[in-house]
Amino acid sequence: MTSSAFSAVLREDQWLPLVQQHRERVQPFVEGFLSRRSAGQKHPVEDFLFTYYSQKPGQLLRWHPGAGVVLAGTAAGERKDWKFYRPLSEPELAAAGLGAGTTGVTVDLPAFAAARGDATAFTARLLARTAARKATLGCFGMHEWAMAYKSDTNGIRHEYLQLRLGAQGTDELVERSKIRCTHFDAFRFYAPQAVPLNELRPTRENQVDLEQPGCLHANMDLYKWAYKLVPLLPSELVMDCFELSWRIRAMDMQASPYDLQDWGYSPIRVETPGGRSEYAAAQRQFSEESQLLRARILGLLEPLQEQLWSHNPPAGSPAPDRNPTT
Repeated sequence: MTSSAFSAVLREDQWLPLVQQHRERVQPFVEGFLSRRSAGQKHPVEDFLFTYYSQKPGQLLRWHPGAGVVLAGTAAGERKDWKFYRPLSEPELAAAGLGAGTTGVTVDLPAFAAARGDATAFTARLLARTAARKATLGCFGMHEWAMAYKSDTNGIRHEYLQLRLGAQGTDELVERSKIRCTHFDAFRFYAPQAVPLNELRPTRENQVDLEQPGCLHANMDLYKWAYKLVPLLPSELVMDCFELSWRIRAMDMQASPYDLQDWGYSPIRVETPGGRSEYAAAQRQFSEESQLLRARILGLLEPLQEQLWSHNPPAGSPAPDRNPTT
């Protein structure tokens, strides 16, 4: 059931199964992390999305329908106190085809815009600018190696792991490789001696000018940008971004200087021509998937532009349209 004011109106028997389906999709990912955290254990691949990014497992487990959707029924009442949700007014209930006194809630766009309008404008600009660029696929994961450069002096970030080629072999590969990392949040973790070896100088300020869709970390970050837009985005899209990031993390660490064979991950030997070919092929596939996700996020933001940033349009993405199309 839809109305001119809302994109969809869902009864309890329609949306409560979606809540359960979402929990069943998320649970396998969070169970291992929570169990290891209780036991004081670490996993170099599977913990990353819960430790590097700020969204907590409990937040990921919450299902959201997205902006413009009305959740109706008694169970919807608990969401009245959820951040960026609001109850429908009596005229809105009538417009949505719901009887007077019915409980109905929806995403509170004005509250979200007031709190996060500028951040949302930045996200839209970053995603649009990134999507418009051609993917660069020649990095071969050297960002991870640059982080482990000169480990005899600096130590290594993952102190419980071993370097597959040893400290000297790692240093030699870094020194004979072309390193042109475009991603600030990878570059900022470089070993100090590796910083001048990078051909670019990524900063937070030039992030929108450098991000490109071939970058593994830019594509992993789609999960971050998606959850920062919750509850505007539906949880199905957030989880699609999460699962892409999960797979990218595994590949990123397989191509890293660390030996993860005891963890069940065979190495992508980027020190060899075959390994570099394998890396580039996977990178290309992830790039294509990430572009589809960027388009989906931007497509959902487009009809919300006027309410989200009408006074602060994001440069490099479409200006607010008085008659936005979906």
